[in-house]
Amino acid sequence: MFLSEEAVQFQYGPVLEDNEIEELLSLLRLGTNNSGSEGSSRAVIYSVDERKRRRMLSNRESARRSRWRKKRHLEDLTDQVNRLKVENRDLKNRLGLVAQQCHIAWRENDRLSSEFLALQSRLSDLCRVLAAMQSQ
Repeated sequence: MFLSEEAVQFQYGPVLEDNEIEELLSLLRLGTNNSGSEGSSRAVIYSVDERKRRRMLSNRESARRSRWRKKRHLEDLTDQVNRLKVENRDLKNRLGLVAQQCHIAWRENDRLSSEFLALQSRLSDLCRVLAAMQSQ
């Protein structure tokens, strides 16, 4: 795998920093400059170091992506909280209006019930007067 001097961007995360790219490039250059028996023992050491560095860089990138996903998730949750607060305020306003209309309807119902009782009593009195007049 060959890396260019340009920044490497991963699909789900931020770009590698320049110093990390330089580390990777220097590791690749060191691995290609070794030759001979002394170089082969160094190549083994470099390959172990190289694997450690690659794993470390991979872990850093994975941690960055994880932090980015966590941040994005938190932003999504914050947006959802704000939307739900607005919806909750609207529902409370609607509930207040309905409660007010309900209270008005109850008062009107009480007034009509009282009027009904008064009219019923008056009708009863008139029926008694009519019955008394017919019996005479």
